[in-house]
Amino acid sequence: MTAPRLVPELYVSDIDRSRRFYIGVLGFAVLYDRPEERFAYLVREGAALMLDQPGDPGRTWLAGPLERPYGRGVNLQIEVADVDTLHAAVLAVGAPIERPLEERWYRRGDGLVGQRQFVVQDPDGYLLRFCQDLGSRPGEG
Repeated sequence: MTAPRLVPELYVSDIDRSRRFYIGVLGFAVLYDRPEERFAYLVREGAALMLDQPGDPGRTWLAGPLERPYGRGVNLQIEVADVDTLHAAVLAVGAPIERPLEERWYRRGDGLVGQRQFVVQDPDGYLLRFCQDLGSRPGEG
């Protein structure tokens, strides 16, 4: 895997609970972790993110108080090969769906690009928008 040029690090309240959700439900895998630091680096289909349960005040980088939901104002888009199967897995565990599965077309220049997508909330309130590429088509009118 080529290292991504941007890897978000998400602070979590319970690293074990978050690992179960990201690995067991969302299909991420651990690339490496440091259990003694309550840290994990996860990957899925070329996407990467880090989970970190704050502990050592000298190693926690916060611009303000860490309050739920942790992910206020953040929507992470993650492209997957099979959004329908992932959506079914998320529904099966009753995770909070922020936006139901939909087909959506967005303007890009003179054309449109499409994706099948849904948004789920993780245990700490981060919004994860999983999508599958539908290709492109000419713009409308």
